[in-house]
Amino acid sequence: MNSVLDSLLDVFREPSVIIGLIALLGLLLQRKSLSDTVKGTIKAFVGFLVLAAGAGVVSDALTPFGDMFQHAFGVQGVVPNNEAIVGKVLTDYGSQAALIFFFGMVVNVLLARLTVFKFIYMSGHVALYLAAMIAVILIANGFSTWQAILWGSLAQGLITTLSPALVQPWMRKVTKNDNVALGHTGNFGIATSGLVAKFFGDSSKSTEDLKIPKGLGFLRDTTVVIAGSMGVIYLLVTLVAGPGYVERELSNGQWYVLWAIMQAGKFAAGVFIILAGVRVVLAEIIPAFKGISEKLVPNARPALDVPIVFTFAPNAVLVGFLASFVGGLIGMGILVAVGGTIIIPGIVAHFMTGAASGVIGNATGGRRGAVLGAMANGLLITFLPLLVLPFLGDVGLQNSTFSDADFGVSGLLIGGAERIGHIAVIALVLIALAATFVASTLVARRGSTNEVTAEKETQPAG
Repeated sequence: MNSVLDSLLDVFREPSVIIGLIALLGLLLQRKSLSDTVKGTIKAFVGFLVLAAGAGVVSDALTPFGDMFQHAFGVQGVVPNNEAIVGKVLTDYGSQAALIFFFGMVVNVLLARLTVFKFIYMSGHVALYLAAMIAVILIANGFSTWQAILWGSLAQGLITTLSPALVQPWMRKVTKNDNVALGHTGNFGIATSGLVAKFFGDSSKSTEDLKIPKGLGFLRDTTVVIAGSMGVIYLLVTLVAGPGYVERELSNGQWYVLWAIMQAGKFAAGVFIILAGVRVVLAEIIPAFKGISEKLVPNARPALDVPIVFTFAPNAVLVGFLASFVGGLIGMGILVAVGGTIIIPGIVAHFMTGAASGVIGNATGGRRGAVLGAMANGLLITFLPLLVLPFLGDVGLQNSTFSDADFGVSGLLIGGAERIGHIAVIALVLIALAATFVASTLVARRGSTNEVTAEKETQPAG
């Protein structure tokens, strides 16, 4: 009996198996054919193994980079990159993260059904990354597995429900309607961009009036941007560390320039592999979840990934990316001056969230709003990852970390509460849950009052 139980526990300790079972459940609930069910389950299982393989490639590229950076500057250099850190996290906490991800989606659907915040978070890849961070913070700080899954799922569901609501006022300005929402872990920084643009922008001049050189079009390809930017970073740090040190200690005698380029290429390849694995996994889970949620939550708005806003202001995408990256460089300069751990600007985060911040900023405050709003986002995703590092346990000692602003805000709240004690985390989640229902009631009442007032105003006098 014990051997059978141990075997079952071994099965559920494998994240790839958990992912496969979640996909299987979704396909069965959709009443898919036997062929589609088997195919989808196996693809989700294999997709997670592809993700894990990519994590190994990224880790192999980042480990020598961390050693080289410390030798060159005498401090730890950390690159915020969600794919890189999540690959490591899912290797250690994959089962818990997968269950938080799944039950967090269930909580999101329930909250959308029961409150006025009718946003269904469809950006499954960043939701999975968020679940991974929550799992790390809770388990690394003493929560048991079942406690982490219970309270982590509630936290995940709250974040994925409220985060799109935070950006929705700015999304209406971009899309000119209220039919779609933004679902991304950069939403706090993107909403901050809208706020900065509102107060400091000038809506009379749009980024779309600018003429952007076609030669800069390659900056819209994520893989090219990652490989190129990391190549520059590796080469600069290699030169500071010294060719002799690199060839003697890290490259096994390989020419230091070639070694730096190869390491940057490996990093980009690892991120590419991770993204491919994530796409395969989510391609089997998200459609099933979407079909179920549409039946349960009438009039729900899908919260979609940041590229959904790119077509509304293509020039603002490039302006926002560059402004956010400048903000990241300014933040890094401040950290260099202060000393300690240095957050090196993460290209993927600045590209995705910076571009969206530029579009939101432009819609609210024109060119100036796009630049200042995106720079504010760049500063946020420089300092917030640093503040969350202490809560990540051994994962926080890696050379990469979570990048986007929602990770920073939620990580600070959960991690800060954890420092007080387990009961503080539980209280935080329950208070946030209660506040969500109270806010929903108030918004619903205000909406009813406005409807009654509008109806009275349209009635003829007498």
